[in-house]
Amino acid sequence: MNAREFWDELYERRVAEAPNVNARLAEIAGPLATGAALDLGCGAGGDALWLAARGWRVTAVDISGAAVRSLQERGEPITALRVDLAVDFPDGTFDLVSAQYFHTPFDLDRSRVLRTAAGSVNPGGRLVVVDHGSAAPWSWDQDAEYPTPGEVAAELKLDPADWSIDRAEAAERLATGPAGRTATVTDHILVLRRTAR
Repeated sequence: MNAREFWDELYERRVAEAPNVNARLAEIAGPLATGAALDLGCGAGGDALWLAARGWRVTAVDISGAAVRSLQERGEPITALRVDLAVDFPDGTFDLVSAQYFHTPFDLDRSRVLRTAAGSVNPGGRLVVVDHGSAAPWSWDQDAEYPTPGEVAAELKLDPADWSIDRAEAAERLATGPAGRTATVTDHILVLRRTAR
């Protein structure tokens, strides 16, 4: 099974009637002025829908055609595209680029993708990377090792003259999974802001 097949199968099973926004994105983006946003690995589209409802102009991309089709069928003013970020990246520049739980069991030069994403951020804009710090009991990636926010920042090798770290921390939250199961999980949160000049 290749990456596209894996994620298609997952989202064909998981596409929700009303997907929820990721809690960390809502917390980070809630106070921001709206503009153009890019949602990397949009999945069922909860983040893209939440951003669009607040006035953001949203481009949402995912390798899964099933996820993208589901989002397109909602009829919201969102540009939803099937993009394999291992080989391609959407055009445009953005005030917010969001990579929420951007993990995969397949080969992907994640640092390269995130560096490319950083290059698409407008001056004054933000790159938000929220990673798992621990796995929920229902997660597919039980044995994964997750980078810390500091490790992610170091891997990106962004020029400190052009970028500042607004937030880099591990934080716990109560997550709700299938059938209403709950578990305390850790998120690794990195918010990078491009210097306005």
